[in-house]
Amino acid sequence: MPWVRLHGIKDYLDMVKMLDKYPAVRQTFNLVPSLVEQVEDYVSGEVKDKFFELTLKPADKLDQQDKEFLLSRFFSINPEKCIAVHPRYYELYLKHKASKNFTTQDFLDLQVWFNLAWFDPYFRRNIPALKKIVGKGRFYNEEDKTIVLNTQLEILSGVIPVYKEFIAKGQIEASISPYYHPILPLLYNTKTAKEANIKTTLPQVQFSWPQDAKAQIDEAVEFYKARFGMAPAGMWPSEEAVSRHILPFIMESGIKWIVADEGILFRSLGLKKRDTRALYKPHLLKGKEGQLSIIFRDRNLSDLIGFVYHRWDSKSAVADFMKHLENIAAAFKNQDILVTIAMDGENAWEYYANDGHDFLELLYENLSSAKFVTATTPQEYLKSHPAEHEIKRLAPGSWIYGEFGKWIGNPHKNRAWESLTEARSELERIEKEGSDGIDIKLAWKQMRVLEGSDWFWWYGEDPNGDFDKLFRMHARNFYQIIGKPHPAYLNNSL
Repeated sequence: MPWVRLHGIKDYLDMVKMLDKYPAVRQTFNLVPSLVEQVEDYVSGEVKDKFFELTLKPADKLDQQDKEFLLSRFFSINPEKCIAVHPRYYELYLKHKASKNFTTQDFLDLQVWFNLAWFDPYFRRNIPALKKIVGKGRFYNEEDKTIVLNTQLEILSGVIPVYKEFIAKGQIEASISPYYHPILPLLYNTKTAKEANIKTTLPQVQFSWPQDAKAQIDEAVEFYKARFGMAPAGMWPSEEAVSRHILPFIMESGIKWIVADEGILFRSLGLKKRDTRALYKPHLLKGKEGQLSIIFRDRNLSDLIGFVYHRWDSKSAVADFMKHLENIAAAFKNQDILVTIAMDGENAWEYYANDGHDFLELLYENLSSAKFVTATTPQEYLKSHPAEHEIKRLAPGSWIYGEFGKWIGNPHKNRAWESLTEARSELERIEKEGSDGIDIKLAWKQMRVLEGSDWFWWYGEDPNGDFDKLFRMHARNFYQIIGKPHPAYLNNSL
């Protein structure tokens, strides 16, 4: 799938570089190692996704299957904010909606515009070669396609160096997620789902490999050290999914703070009503392995940015957000509090005009000049305001309804867990009996991939069946690596 590449040219670089104009704004970016690994694979030339390859293919060489793929997939971006603003792309969009036949030139222009529209507007305006192609508008040739794709790779090559630069000068903190983005409490034991919601229907067999949860954490920390020359202070558990079971592994890894949703805090403290006095401060988790600070996001403020403000004009949205902060400051007069905004860092901006630039720049201007608020990072705040209030028992759950139902519970999700358990049992057997002739390191990597959260998120609600196909492909690859025929059920949708 192309999403790492396309979000990479739309969000990963410019969101950091934008801060250059606002030195007073400190910000935290969370990096998932498997995502960074994919960025590096693109830059090295080792990986080309199917969308990339079908863009490279000369338009006059496209077969019927290629054309159907382009028509079904190359409009996969927000129609209102990202297609309609480009006349030729919108023309092609309407032509496809009207089921009209495409000429070879139509397909060539579609190949270019799908890739061109995903670039952040900053790059389309400021990279001369891209600006020229945007200005051309239509009647593209094969050379134009090559320029667009090469520019994508050039932008991706700058992502990690820019993060390193901004970390070094102290303007951003980078936190980390477990390596392949698994739901840690479910790796520990799928029965944890019932602790969060007693009504959850569990798979017929139990997945319980706590050591895998620990390995996903430890490997993420080592990955971060290798890229940035230091240990990460913070961790965003995948989907902010936490439970008491996984805390020892995080403490042992050297992580100093984690983030979770406010609903987890209120359940942990046994509070029936929302209490901002508890929310707007860091808390402490203790164990024999050490201690860990935990901060909880203000869900309301985070969701305003993530899901609401894209429907407002930027001035009204920023004014509203700043008013919320001002009201909070007034309510906690003369107190130093921490309001945590934590949200999906990439998906929101596709729905904003100008990829969110107008909103973010105005927000940063306001944050820079406001007297009642300072934009800070968790690591920076905790140095001067260490967590003091201890949470005795952390409630299990995620930032999706405070439970794990997005990843377990329906028949399709549970079938995926059962197939994963079967594969993981095979790996355990190999470990006990010996792994002669097997690339055991590669087998472990493939298993870590299968433990990722997104396969389970989409099971039972995957419109194209893409995630099911990819999960089963990875599972079949696993069995091939260990030299054993894969179960026949992996040939059909789970």
